[in-house]
Amino acid sequence: MTTYPINPSGFAENAQFIASPNFDERAPHTGCADTAPAAGISLIVIHNISLPPGQYGGNGIVELFTNRLDPDAHPYYAQIHTFKVSAHFLIRRDGTVIQFVSCLNRAWHAGISNWQGRERCNDFSVGIELEGSDFEAFEPMQYQTLNNLIAGIRNAYPIQSIVGHSDIAPGRKTDPGPYFDWQQVTR
Repeated sequence: MTTYPINPSGFAENAQFIASPNFDERAPHTGCADTAPAAGISLIVIHNISLPPGQYGGNGIVELFTNRLDPDAHPYYAQIHTFKVSAHFLIRRDGTVIQFVSCLNRAWHAGISNWQGRERCNDFSVGIELEGSDFEAFEPMQYQTLNNLIAGIRNAYPIQSIVGHSDIAPGRKTDPGPYFDWQQVTR
């Protein structure tokens, strides 16, 4: 069983790192005596993504998160190749973890969002993408890896909630979707 402890620099041990330029600095947390950015990380947001839609295993997700998506490689890419998005982590279908942004930085995964009255969830969340879609089940290995990654994040930061993208952007987003089994997630 692979574990994913988060080091003081915000990187998960045992995860592959591919740098995304789509992030910025977190604002200092003003809600407690500790104003370090890590003190304000209290939310994990779970997403799903597949590129091209419904296809798995290719380089589309990595290319999107690193601003290298070829608009001519697939008709759908022509619509999204200019998006500047990222997540902290991607969990592939086989359970492989790729990290794109340090947890200490603000990855651009949530967009317009609100959780329990707080706007701009990117400011205080860690975003985890699961390779998948709204239309089929996720793999058992993804849940195992997700739970191990969540444990590492919880050990490093004061996580209060684990939610789906649809919970923080209702009506705008549907992921992780109806096939995501919340019963398999250690919350």
